[in-house]
This record gives sequence, C-alpha cells and structure tokens, in this order.
Amino acid sequence: MFFANKADHKQLFVLAIPMILSNITVPLLGLVDTAVIGHLDHAYYLGGSTVGAMVITCITWLCGFLRMTTTGLAAQAFGQQNASQNLLVLLRGLLVALIIGGSFILLQTPYISGAIYLSGGSDQVQFYAKQYSEIRIWGLPAALANLVLLGWLLGNHKAKMVMWILIFTNLVNLILDVVFVLWLDWQVQGVAYATLIAEYASVLLSFGLISHHFKSVIKASVKDVKSKLFNKLALTSYFKLNRDILIRTLCLQSCFVFITFQGARLGDNVVAANAILMNFLLFISFGLDGIANAAEVMVGKAKGENNLKKLQVVFKVSLFWTIIFALAYSLFFMISGAYVIRLISDIEAVVLYADQYLFWIMLLPLAACWSYLFDGIYIGLTQAKAMRNSMILSTFGCFFPLWWLLQDLENNGLWLAFIFFMIARGITLAWHFYYFNHRVYQIK
Repeated sequence: MFFANKADHKQLFVLAIPMILSNITVPLLGLVDTAVIGHLDHAYYLGGSTVGAMVITCITWLCGFLRMTTTGLAAQAFGQQNASQNLLVLLRGLLVALIIGGSFILLQTPYISGAIYLSGGSDQVQFYAKQYSEIRIWGLPAALANLVLLGWLLGNHKAKMVMWILIFTNLVNLILDVVFVLWLDWQVQGVAYATLIAEYASVLLSFGLISHHFKSVIKASVKDVKSKLFNKLALTSYFKLNRDILIRTLCLQSCFVFITFQGARLGDNVVAANAILMNFLLFISFGLDGIANAAEVMVGKAKGENNLKKLQVVFKVSLFWTIIFALAYSLFFMISGAYVIRLISDIEAVVLYADQYLFWIMLLPLAACWSYLFDGIYIGLTQAKAMRNSMILSTFGCFFPLWWLLQDLENNGLWLAFIFFMIARGITLAWHFYYFNHRVYQIK
C-alpha cells in the first residue's frame, strides 16, 4: 500500500537526487582539501587549515538562516504563484547577506584574532589558522550571497540548476587546489585562495542563470517590488523568522566549534583526526539533507497551496527514505571507513587516532537522521520557533552537560556527547511535530 502511488516517491526524488548529488560535492571537496593538506609533511598544516576554516565557516553556518528562510518563503510564494513576493524574498536575502559579509570584513582583525586565541592549539596550528582565515574572510559576501541564491532556486524547484552550480563551483575549487598547493606549493594559503575564487565564481554563475531563466518574472515584478522591498510589517516578520533560525544555528554551531577547538586542546594529532571525521559528518549531513531539502520545498509548496493531503504524503514518503539513507550510510562507514581514512592521510599517528573514533561515525547516521528530516519539514512550514527551542534544549540540556560529565573519556567523551545531542534534537522535534500536527495538519 505504501508504494501504491509511485508518483509521490518520484516527485520527492526529482528534487532530492540533484540535491543529494550537489550536497555531497561539498564534503567531497572538503575531503579533497583535507587530502591535499593531509599529505604534507606535518600534522599542523592540516590542523591549522581546519581551525582556520572553522573560523570562517562558523559565520556561514550561523548565517544558514539565509538559505533556510529563503527556501521556505520562496517555496510558499511558488505555491501561491505570487511572482512579486518570490522576487522580494530573493532581494531581501541578498541585502542582508551583503550587509553581514561587509561587516565581518571591516571587523576582521579583532574577530580572527579572538577566534584563533579561543581555539587553542600549538603555535604552528594557530599560525596557519590565521594565515588561512585572513584570506577566506574576503569571500564572505560571496559565500553568504550564495546561500540566498541557491536557497531561492531550490524554493522555486530548480534543484538541477543548484546541482550544476555547486558542481561547477567545486570543480573550480578542486582545480585551483591542485594548481596552488601541489604545483605552486602555496600550502595552506593555496587552499584558502582556491575557495575564495570559487565562491565568487559561483555568485557570477548564479546571477547569470537567474537573469536568464527568470527574466520574465523579474521584468513583470520590478515595479511592485520597489514599493514593497522595505515594507515595515513584512520586514518585521522576515527578521523574526531569521532571528529564530539564527539562534538555532548558533547553538548548533557552538557544538561544532567546540569539537574542533577541544580537539585542538587535546593535541595536533587529535584535531587532525577529528578534521577527517568531521568531513565524514559533513558527508552524512549533506546526503541526508538531500531528502530534507526536497521535503522542505514540497512542504512549503503544499502549505502555499493549502493542500493538507499533499502535506501528509510528503511527510510519510520523506520519513521512509530518510531511514533508508541512514542505514546505507552506517553500512558504508562500517565497510569502507578505515580505507577512506587512509586515502585522506598517510600520517600514521593521525590515521590511528581516526580509526579509534570511526565507531561513532557508524552510529551517527541512525542517531541524527530524524533531526535532519524534521528540520526540513519545519523550514517548509516556516515554524522556526520550534526549531529554535529544540536546539536550545539539546545543546544546553544535553551536549554540554554530557561533555562535562564525560571529560575523563577525552575525545571519546566528546563524540558520545555529540551522538546524544543529535538524538535529543530528533526526539524534541518529533514530539513537537506530533503534538502540533495532530491538531493542525492531522498527520499521524
């Protein structure tokens, strides 16, 4: 009976497959970056680039609300067939992205110095982290604009276009990695410059595709958009939604940053090993997010159409495939995880450390898949308050207290706390989802 209507599954995968492929290119590129640096002579190159990348990417992750709110609001406008509202979502997001990116460039000296000081680690790790982040900071306006542009395209059911943009961006980054690091021997600076150039290349391509494929929509909506762009009521609602997702993302990011910084305090080999495992985590995250991204677009469209039956179907179909993908990820790391670690680094001490903690990566997909799916559902519904409350409870009621109690286990304690953090996110969102939707959307 579940597969009686195959069209529902097909519709999910029309959106999900391009997103899975495009999302996976991001951690795969991270693996390439790590592999290029991981084969240099010393672990502190990898540790420095990892800490430096965290200093910059924590900003883009904190600003993940730009992608989430843009996708949810654009999907709802798409469902309502409201072209002017759809364009307003894009323009407001880009304006906020440029303001935030420009502000961090102006404040880069105190921000980078403070973040690297808090990270700890050896003098060599801190030196290369500073070198890396001082280059990458100039790409922030492009990186944040990309969140908006790709989120808007996804909300308008252009998942294939998003896929090709990301593939292009990552190919540029990959080619420049090889040229700058392996050929020109720029070491950590080479990886940073490669990413910087790729981010601006992505913005240019996205603008070109949007101006070409949405030319008629833009032309028809320009006059209406000019009068509504700074509407006080609309902006208040927009920033309230962004605020809740920002708080949610701030909590999540604090956990990721803490794992990296705490690893640095445990030693260069530990932070390097954790860098490999965090790339595995990203590989898992972006794969599961492919299903969640498809779900959020379909849920947003169903909400815009006020289609209760469609909303119910999207939830059930996406839940089924989320579980299937989680099982597949766990099996993959159980069979191939140790082999992949050795492909990434040939520094024996780093490989041995990473092997010790691979067990946690095998468990992670099954522990975390629920939270990814419910995040997607709630983004589509634009119910950011529930996401915020769930994350606050999971972070400060679970992750940090557990880490404190398990400090004697060192890095194992850190990963165990993170596993329970993911479980707590899934449980709290599932409880709220059943309670809220049992009454409102009648999903059982």
